[in-house]
Amino acid sequence: MIRVAGAPISWGVCEVPGWGHQMAPERVLDEMAAAGLTATEFGPDGFLPKDPAARSALLAEHGLAAVGGFVPVVLHDPGHDPLPEVRRALAGFGSARTLVLAAATGTAGYDARPELSPPEWDALLAHLDRIAAHAAAEGVTTALHPHIGTMIEGPADVERVLTGSSVPLCLDTGHLLAGGNDPVALARRAADRIAHVHLKDVDAALAARVRAGELTYTAAVRTGLYQPLGRGDVNIAAITAALGAVGYTGWYVLEQDTVLDAEPVSGEGPLADVIASLAHLRAVTS
Repeated sequence: MIRVAGAPISWGVCEVPGWGHQMAPERVLDEMAAAGLTATEFGPDGFLPKDPAARSALLAEHGLAAVGGFVPVVLHDPGHDPLPEVRRALAGFGSARTLVLAAATGTAGYDARPELSPPEWDALLAHLDRIAAHAAAEGVTTALHPHIGTMIEGPADVERVLTGSSVPLCLDTGHLLAGGNDPVALARRAADRIAHVHLKDVDAALAARVRAGELTYTAAVRTGLYQPLGRGDVNIAAITAALGAVGYTGWYVLEQDTVLDAEPVSGEGPLADVIASLAHLRAVTS
């Protein structure tokens, strides 16, 4: 049996200022449970209670367990120590065991990123191993999330992390494809480095326009970059088969990043898309 969780970003809840309409936790958690999910990532700071006991209690009210959280921090600045930020995040994890780490640029949003100098690459790789070791000492697995608009985005970035550090990866099928990676090939050749999975389906034509600079990432998400599983260009069946073949036992998190303009009609919007994604995932893994 695979382990499937949800994520608030599928309901448009995002850490980026001005991202779109932000739904209230009660409705999001209610709809996660209605879709049949039994676990979730935390979402951005402020979405759930900061106190880990209060956070766990709220999730339990909705029949949900905590998987972990997405933590974007600056890793490439040789003069900046990211570990205190990570420690603060981990203090709120409670029973959650997965730190989904992103190499933030230091600016808001995911529409642009600078190129790294050799000293910045050295700092980033060293911080990755240091953070992973610290989290492991607390019983938490770190999974680095290649992500559009962060310092780890395209194939060369991912390869440099694989060869220059020992940190595990979060295989985000959508961000990998949108960044020019082949998520199926990565799942097959680096399965031993994959500790966490975010499942997205992607409109590959829109992704190509983002890489070409014709659309910003945010505009592409608003336009429909991410689709319910089975309706885009990611081979979800091949990815789950590749990971299943090596005994992957981590979480599969359903994530279709969404921008909302207003509160959705009851039973429609994100809930319908998550239900469709869950049905497709069950079909290809049964």
